[in-house]
Amino acid sequence: MDNRIKEYREKCGLLQGNLAEKCNVSRQTINAIENNKYDPSLQLAFDIARTLGVSMEELFISENGGKRNE
Repeated sequence: MDNRIKEYREKCGLLQGNLAEKCNVSRQTINAIENNKYDPSLQLAFDIARTLGVSMEELFISENGGKRNE
C-alpha cells in the first residue's frame, strides 16, 4: 500500500520526528512507513491521518488504485 504521508507531513511543516512524537512511535517507524517498508497498524494509520488533518482515503493508496476487482 502506497501512502502520501511525506507530502502531507511536509505541508504541515512537520519533521518525521515531530509526527512520530505526536503519534507515539519512533522516527524510524515514520520513515519506514513513508518508504513503504512497513505497513502501519490500523490505529497508527488513523493517528497519522488525524494528526495530518486528512482522511485515510487521502493518505493511503491501495495497490490497485482504489478500484474494485470485478
